[in-house]
Amino acid sequence: MLLLGGARKESWVGSARQTSFFSRAPGGREYDQAPPSGQLLKWIGNKHRFAAEIVSYFPGEYERYIEPFLGSGAVLGTLAPRSAVASDSLAPLIDLWNALKETPQLLIDWYSERWEESQEDPRGAYEKVKARFNREPNAADLLFLSRSCYGGVIRFRKDGYMSTPVGVHRSISPASMAKRARIWHARIQGTTFVTCDFEEALEKARAGDIVYCDPPYADTQAILYGSQSFALGRLLDAIRRAKGRGAFVALSIDGRKKSGDKVCKIEIPNGLFPRTVYVNCGRSMLRRFQMEGQTLEREVVADRLLLTW
Repeated sequence: MLLLGGARKESWVGSARQTSFFSRAPGGREYDQAPPSGQLLKWIGNKHRFAAEIVSYFPGEYERYIEPFLGSGAVLGTLAPRSAVASDSLAPLIDLWNALKETPQLLIDWYSERWEESQEDPRGAYEKVKARFNREPNAADLLFLSRSCYGGVIRFRKDGYMSTPVGVHRSISPASMAKRARIWHARIQGTTFVTCDFEEALEKARAGDIVYCDPPYADTQAILYGSQSFALGRLLDAIRRAKGRGAFVALSIDGRKKSGDKVCKIEIPNGLFPRTVYVNCGRSMLRRFQMEGQTLEREVVADRLLLTW
């Protein structure tokens, strides 16, 4: 099993080569590092249920793990690497992860305080937290919003206003959050969290590193966090450069939707990704949000996982 923890590293500093041990998995290798029993954050496109399958396609040995679109950190939490750099352009999100790494009790207290305030009037308390976050974006409010908003769909208007309404179900209890926070705290001790653009993160990838990219999807509406300014062409150029330096890069991107009836057309440069596999991601939470909770038997999403090796 992968070892957790280790000496703290400065940003972008490498470490000794790491080895992953696997049990039977779709990728054809063995994997015995089980994913965390519960997700810390709710997030659109969260790969929590599919992270073990994604990781099963990674090389068995690597130098360092890099994740430029961190979000809920599902793949990071499953891999639990000794040395990693995880980044995102949303500063409150990185502040949240740094709090979890350094002082998990602080994160637990943040959530408990907001959860207690929401018990008598869930909608009113949620709107109060959302308004405060929109006035001054911060990690404490983002944590509660991600667990309480509809479907975990963190969406923004063009002016940057976080607009997702409250969800239909009660948020998890403080006790459950505390349990999850402690589990995730142990799994990210080897990770340095950085607020930066994805290009900057990818430029740091070197020979033997594994980079996993899970960007905003081109076939998804631009209401989602990060989607408004995302350009797939910039990402593909950065991946090409990282591959040229000897890094392994895996990219999750639009694949098939509506039970395979629709194939999302994205032009990928010839030769950049020698291998493509499909990961069944179940029913689309974004479509559930857009269709006001209707059943979604025909709204199944299968991601393409593109591999540079």
